[in-house]
Amino acid sequence: MLNAVASLKQFPLANPEKIGVWGHSMGGYLTLRSMVISEDIKAGVIWAGVVASYPDMMSKWRRNTPGPAPTPPTFARRWQQEWITEHGTTEENPDFWSSISSNSFVSEISGPIQLHHGTADESVPVVFSELLWNEILAVNGKVEFYTYEGDDHNLSGYFNLAMARTIEFFDRYLK
Repeated sequence: MLNAVASLKQFPLANPEKIGVWGHSMGGYLTLRSMVISEDIKAGVIWAGVVASYPDMMSKWRRNTPGPAPTPPTFARRWQQEWITEHGTTEENPDFWSSISSNSFVSEISGPIQLHHGTADESVPVVFSELLWNEILAVNGKVEFYTYEGDDHNLSGYFNLAMARTIEFFDRYLK
């Protein structure tokens, strides 16, 4: 994402002082990370983002649907066990896990953030957005948070409303 921002800054029709980023799901994770790292991003919108700290991801990511969970591919969560083996659990080595989490650096976010999340999201828990919202508020950051009752991971039921709010947010901060 940071390479895309650097390229966009070179595009003659783009205003390098008015760059915004929108991310969905894991793209929300990238949006948050990028806004902590780079001051070039002036506003960000995250839909159903994977935006919790690593300890929260490991302890609060639960499947919402009944029945057996599908068996993930062996590579899908291998990083988690490898990192625990190398660095210890979140309880054994909280400093490591904090040091790699964007949530530990929300005071350094480069601009306002707008969060959107469906309450019936079966892929990413709505609590991730709730936690980030509270973390940003705790450092007096600019953040808006919208939930969509009964909606899914893609905000299918409220897509038009979520998109209208997203466009209005970018217009407000980037025009």
